[in-house]
Amino acid sequence: MTRQASAQFLADILGLSVDPPVAHCTPVTLAEQVSLDYDQLDDFEPHHYAFKVSEQEFDAALARLQHGGITLYGDPACQEIGQAYRSKHAVGRRGAYFRDPDGHLMEILTPGGAGS
Repeated sequence: MTRQASAQFLADILGLSVDPPVAHCTPVTLAEQVSLDYDQLDDFEPHHYAFKVSEQEFDAALARLQHGGITLYGDPACQEIGQAYRSKHAVGRRGAYFRDPDGHLMEILTPGGAGS
């Protein structure tokens, strides 16, 4: 997939926009002015990326994933198909895993309540 298409996929799920290219990268700016910069490589290793979002952002992202027919997983091994998870370690935390078009394992999760 092209860096523009990959960046657009994530931006669409998270309700963000793709920023103008910087050098050879296509950035998506996240919270606190942190950006995830997409580069174009023919050979790369898939990785796991987690994005902590508010409860409202989680619900919206989950709806976009479901509406887009993107398979959700309730675990990082991708065995719990079609599920979101509730953390056993952080009270109130919810999350879901999904694969982006390049095969990276993406995760959205909420902050959870006090003590998380």
